[in-house]
Amino acid sequence: MHFWKVNGAGNDFIILSALTSDLTEERLSALAKHLCHRRRSIGADGLIAVLPPEGKADFRMLFFNADGTIGEMCGNGVRCICRFGYELGLSGEKQTIETTAGLITGKRLSEREYRIRLNSVTLTELNRRVEVDGIRYDCAYVELGDPGLPHAVLPYANLENAGEDELRELGQALCHHAAFPKGANVNFYDIVGEDEVFIRTYERGVEDFTLACGTGAASVAAVLTLKGLLSGEGVRIRSAGGVLTVDMDRVGSRIDNLYLTGSTNFVAEGEITDEDLPL
Repeated sequence: MHFWKVNGAGNDFIILSALTSDLTEERLSALAKHLCHRRRSIGADGLIAVLPPEGKADFRMLFFNADGTIGEMCGNGVRCICRFGYELGLSGEKQTIETTAGLITGKRLSEREYRIRLNSVTLTELNRRVEVDGIRYDCAYVELGDPGLPHAVLPYANLENAGEDELRELGQALCHHAAFPKGANVNFYDIVGEDEVFIRTYERGVEDFTLACGTGAASVAAVLTLKGLLSGEGVRIRSAGGVLTVDMDRVGSRIDNLYLTGSTNFVAEGEITDEDLPL
């Protein structure tokens, strides 16, 4: 079985082509859970399967979290898959990709840099209080696409120097909190300069922090723009894995045309020879 390993700002993925195979969602889920394990197999934050389009798109993608659950969409994953499509001749300099959460368009800016127009912001709650261990946290809640990809957004002072274990414990508690029936990707943020934010995202389905999260970066930028704390243009979102740029159009209390830009890295290509691979 052939695979590609790609990352965007440190958010890493295994890509499998299912264009001519009979890989089912059940089989892909089992493969994701096994192949994404960082000690037993290749290791990644998620697995992306490339399939024939159902409509007029260049191709379709299915995204699986590291725990084998299917995800609605993945921003950095889409940027990586846009490059994959271009490099393998599935698309031109502009890409149109079907995702579970809806259609996404992408554009090649340079050999490694890709820009995508994310799914629309379909739900925004700027003020929501969540209680964990008797402490109330003020956060926002955002969903992208339909079905909506859920993101919780909350401030955390001096985030870059926050204790790892304490932050992880809080991220896990919020990710599976009753206030978020679908679960939520939890984005902690700290505004560190003009239109510059540092974030850390505890990802649902990975069950840990990732080096970057594209939809998390966009969700944080959208919330802070609606609150008047960011301009919405050329917003730099920094994380442990690198820098992503977010742009959007704000129309009153609504966000339109949400864009995510960043670099990609083709890490490896080869054959999976894992002898413990599930049948």
